[in-house]
Amino acid sequence: MSTSEALEPVDTSALLVPIHGELIALLRGLAPDQWLLPTTAGTWRVRDVAAHILDGQLRRLSFHRDALPRPGGGPDDTYSDLVEFLNELNARWIRAAERLSPAVMIHLLETVGVQAPLFLAGLPPHEPAFWPVAWAGEAQSENWMDVGRDYTEYWHHQQQIRDAVGAPGLFDVRWLAPVLALGVRALPRALAATSRPDGTVVGIVVEGPAGGRWHLFRQGRGWSLGKGEKEGDVRAIVRFNAEAAGRLWYSGRGSTASADAAVCEGDPALGQAVLAARAVMV
Repeated sequence: MSTSEALEPVDTSALLVPIHGELIALLRGLAPDQWLLPTTAGTWRVRDVAAHILDGQLRRLSFHRDALPRPGGGPDDTYSDLVEFLNELNARWIRAAERLSPAVMIHLLETVGVQAPLFLAGLPPHEPAFWPVAWAGEAQSENWMDVGRDYTEYWHHQQQIRDAVGAPGLFDVRWLAPVLALGVRALPRALAATSRPDGTVVGIVVEGPAGGRWHLFRQGRGWSLGKGEKEGDVRAIVRFNAEAAGRLWYSGRGSTASADAAVCEGDPALGQAVLAARAVMV
């Protein structure tokens, strides 16, 4: 029986300031040597991930709120061009942030950084976004999606720090459910190069209170994403637990640990395309 429904907006506006508060409490409790621990974010240490979070908040305030001209990038840039540009932008900031002590970084995050969550929380949800969410395949997004993207950034970068220092993760339903509901929107773009006959269905099952059921439906030249189950030619079903799905969708391209925790049934190529999806710019 089909339970298919259209996707609805994901409102994370009320979570932005609280999750920022969780970050400040976490960083204030770190010992000096913990700031230098490696993370799963490539070569970045804990201090580098914290600096990257600060950079994102300062960019949001400067370019969006205060209308500072945006650096680089253009309308004709490809996805790979944008990834390369962002990687270089991020790397330059991390090098400069070597000059900041942990105490200074916390102070900036606590006083200046919190302004970004407050600004984002006040944006009209359905007006055009300042930045489109490219990992979801969107050339134009609404504010709620752009705000949600920043929420997922706050969540997954904070999780990288928590993993590095052995702190409990943010896997309660309150935090994780919107992360999953947003991350699943990366799937149509991930399957774009995987052609199948019209009517092909791929089921996505994320188990646990924070999870849900979604489906991908092939029609015309692309895949559409819906909530629930859909009747049709179900060629594959991919099952995750909620924590594994969150870790996978917001990990680097080469990460396999959470993919190993998934169970793929049916067409293996479709299953692998689902496991390759990332809700980050990689």
